[in-house]
Amino acid sequence: MSRRLESTEWERVVRGVYDVGVPEPASLSERLDQRRRRSALVGPLSQPSGMAVGLGAIVLQGVRGTPVEIPWEVAVARAQPRQSAGPVRVRRILVSEPVQVQGIPCMPVPQAPGLAVPSLNHIDAVAVIDSARRQRLLSDAELQWARSTTVGRRGARLSWSWWVESDARAESPAESWARVSCADAGFPPDAVQLWAWAGDRWYRLDLAWVLPGGGLLIVEIDGRDVHDRVDALFADRERQNRLVTTRTILRRYTGRDARTGVVATEVSVLLRRHGWSPRPVGDDVAYDVERAGFFLSRCR
Repeated sequence: MSRRLESTEWERVVRGVYDVGVPEPASLSERLDQRRRRSALVGPLSQPSGMAVGLGAIVLQGVRGTPVEIPWEVAVARAQPRQSAGPVRVRRILVSEPVQVQGIPCMPVPQAPGLAVPSLNHIDAVAVIDSARRQRLLSDAELQWARSTTVGRRGARLSWSWWVESDARAESPAESWARVSCADAGFPPDAVQLWAWAGDRWYRLDLAWVLPGGGLLIVEIDGRDVHDRVDALFADRERQNRLVTTRTILRRYTGRDARTGVVATEVSVLLRRHGWSPRPVGDDVAYDVERAGFFLSRCR
C-alpha cells in the first residue's frame, strides 16, 4: 500500500478511504456520474456502520440532477458516539429503515430529498425531484411528506415552492434545467413532452410554446453522448426535416446551454418577438405539424 501511495497509484481521500482508480469512462456523462458516485461513497466508507444520507443517498440510488461534487457526509446511529471524520460531516439523524445499495446502507429516497433539496440551487433541486418522481422512487404523497420534513432546515423557506414546480414527465436533468430557467425568465413552456404528428409518424417534443396563429416553438435538449453517434445524427436530421415548417420553429440545445441560461435567454427573445402569451396545453391533446393545430389524442 505504501508503495502505491508514494507512486500516486492510489490516492488517500480521507482517513481509511483510498481511491484505487477505476477504468476510464467511455463518455462525458459517465465521467460526471463517476465523480458523483465517488463523492457519495466517501462518507459511508469513512465511518464504520455509517450511512449515506442526503445527496449521497440520492446519488447511490440512481436519482439524477445533482451537482457533480456533493458534500461528504454520513449519518451514525444516535446511540453511537460521534467520531471525528475530518472533512466528512457526521450527522445524527434517525433513519428507521435504511436501504442497502451494493452493501452501502442509505437513507431511503422518500426521506433523503428533505435533507438535500434545501441545500441545492433552484434548478438542481427541481431536477432532483423530477428524476426521483420519474423513476417512481418518490410518490405524490411521499413528495408532500418530504417537503414537510424540510421545516426548520437552513434554506427550507426558499425551497418551499420548488417542490410543486417538479414535473415527473421530464426525461433528463437538462430538460428540467431548461424548463425551470425558462419559467424563471417569465416564459414557462405551454407543453412538456408534447406528442406531435408529422407526416406518418409520431414524435415527442421536449418543450413547446404555442405561438399566435397556432404555430409552435419547439425546444429539444440533446444529450451529447447519444446524439454524437452517426445513426443518431441521421435520425435527428430526419426528425428536424419533418418538424420544421413555415409555422414551426425548432431550436436544439445542449445540457450545458440549459444549465447556463442560454436556453432561457434565446427562448425569451424569440417569444417576445412573436408576441407570445401563455396558452397551456393539456395532456390529452397532440399537435398536427402539417395543419398547425391541436387535436384530442390518447397517445399519452
